[in-house]
Amino acid sequence: MALKKIAFFGSIIISLFVINSLIHSIYTLWQKQHLVVRARQDLEKEQQQQQQLQRQLSIVQKPQFVEEEARNKLFLAKPGEGVIVISKDALHASKSGKDTSQDTRPNWKRWWELFFTTTP
Repeated sequence: MALKKIAFFGSIIISLFVINSLIHSIYTLWQKQHLVVRARQDLEKEQQQQQQLQRQLSIVQKPQFVEEEARNKLFLAKPGEGVIVISKDALHASKSGKDTSQDTRPNWKRWWELFFTTTP
């Protein structure tokens, strides 16, 4: 009878160790599940970024893009074309609606009008 009790308590202790190790394994797997979810989210984000970069690469590799960049940034032109460079001041003046025509009056007349004409 004592042997049966020892075997019974021994099996209970072994069962408790097995249950404890199973609970520990389940807990660690549950924690690592969050890592897997986070890694999947990062992977999706990186795949979207890669698709965007692929689209940009396909645009950049087109001859039209190269020609447009050469025209806009390097001021290059095709043979037979002329390049016109407009200053930023002229662009701002044209956007604001101001007249950019030069005053052709002599300087003494402009000074005279500045000091001796009365404007209301």
